[in-house]
Amino acid sequence: MTLWYLSRATGAVTLVLLTLTVALGIANERRWAPRRTPRFVVDHLHRSASLLVMVVLAIHIATNVVDGYVQIRLVDAIVPFVGEYHPLWLGLGTLAFDLLLAVIVTSVLRARIGHRAWRAVHWAAYACWPVAVTHGLGIGTDVGTTGWMLWLTVACGAVVAAAVWARLALPPRPVAAPLAPTVPFAAGAPPAITASRARGRTSATARTVLGGESAVFDPRPTTPDREVLR
Repeated sequence: MTLWYLSRATGAVTLVLLTLTVALGIANERRWAPRRTPRFVVDHLHRSASLLVMVVLAIHIATNVVDGYVQIRLVDAIVPFVGEYHPLWLGLGTLAFDLLLAVIVTSVLRARIGHRAWRAVHWAAYACWPVAVTHGLGIGTDVGTTGWMLWLTVACGAVVAAAVWARLALPPRPVAAPLAPTVPFAAGAPPAITASRARGRTSATARTVLGGESAVFDPRPTTPDREVLR
């Protein structure tokens, strides 16, 4: 019975982590982050939660295969709808696992397959969540007996619904434009020289960003500066 309880526990934890992954993915898509928190923190949490889902899900699958309470083969956890034990509900869980595995693999190979192909496969994460929830409601024994799994599923559904509503209703946070370089007044330097140096540094930055040229600022005063010095 130890493996059976472990299977039930890991199934519930998988649902919570998958819900967190979807919510963080939507928040990262909308460029949302708590105040005084860099946005890369949200992206890092999203990736960490995705990997943790795979670890817990692997334990969930292994305990169901090893446990002899029900007959679930290893192929049943890879190929959807071929098992003898509740083929529909078990097949939905297998399908959710395959979708999540495709998302993880394409994320690792993102630099090789390109952003467009990665993004197309990444949309499968949105389909993975409702498929996994349907699997848990159909095959989970705690849904109709104790009821705590049902309430946990309702809470996770509320989190995802709120995230989807924010995704569709709220505008994305604008990306702040890079600030122009500021040049402080040098001690005893005339304003004309300071303004000329600021224009030189701004044009050098523009050439570097827009044209890809190697622009190095020349600290020597330009012709108008020499006229001022005279």
